[in-house]
Amino acid sequence: MRFIRKYYFLLLLGILVTLVVSIGVNIYQYQVNKTLEVEKMSLFEERNKFLLDLASSTVALGSATTTIADLEKVVADLEEDKDDLKDNLRDEKNKNDDFEDQIKDIAGTVGVLDKLSKTDKELLQKYSKVYFLNEHYVPESLSEVDDEFKYDESRPFFLHSKVMSFFEDMVEDAKDDGVDLWVVSAYRSFDTQAQLKGDYSVTYGSGANTFSADQGYSEHQLGTTIDFTTTGINGGLAGFENTPAYAWLTKNAHKYGFTLSYPEENGYYIFEPWHWRFVGTDLAKDLNQADSHFYDWEQRKIDEYLISVFD
Repeated sequence: MRFIRKYYFLLLLGILVTLVVSIGVNIYQYQVNKTLEVEKMSLFEERNKFLLDLASSTVALGSATTTIADLEKVVADLEEDKDDLKDNLRDEKNKNDDFEDQIKDIAGTVGVLDKLSKTDKELLQKYSKVYFLNEHYVPESLSEVDDEFKYDESRPFFLHSKVMSFFEDMVEDAKDDGVDLWVVSAYRSFDTQAQLKGDYSVTYGSGANTFSADQGYSEHQLGTTIDFTTTGINGGLAGFENTPAYAWLTKNAHKYGFTLSYPEENGYYIFEPWHWRFVGTDLAKDLNQADSHFYDWEQRKIDEYLISVFD
């Protein structure tokens, strides 16, 4: 009987232990399963989050790629606009330059016309038996020649005031080269020329016409013409062509704006190596370079130099 009770007790104990172990195993399994479920859920969430982040990154990357492409297009458009703007600016600058040139041309033309209007048109006219200078003509301004430049200091000689500086530079440079140039005749009024021609006519008759102009036809009335003498001919004119003074003038006078009016074999008067007329440096130099003389050129060609006669 005791044995049976012991047996049942052990059986009951075994069932109880089995039940407890079973319950413990189930509880453990439940906990394990729950933990796995939680971890699984956590991994799922992590995966979803990763996928979302990846999707966001892809979208962002796509957006960034799109933005870069847009920016590149904008830059390209700006470069094109810049080139167009540069072309437009260049065109406008060219237009402005052309306009400025036109303004300068107009201003220059106005300046030339204004200068010409203030320049005595008689200064480059041919008066030796060609044009007539009336009795009322007097140069705009006359200045007296200094005594040091006169052969006879007791006589007054006058020159056009604007010619004086050219004349003085010439005779001073000649003196530096050892050549004496003295004035024996300069400006003559209409009346003075008439009296002089009358005196010559009395003495030489019609022969006076070969070396003396009638009143109104003399270059001396312009105040720009000088008769020179020099050392060795006693203040006269004869023999002047054989002097160092004439050789110096022939070589240098054009630099100062003077030209020989009546060279050998001219069609107006006898050869007058002493008679030099101021015509401006531009015309004098061009005549010299062309081996020509004042009366060789047409008046229309000579008139082109009027604008620069005193430059």
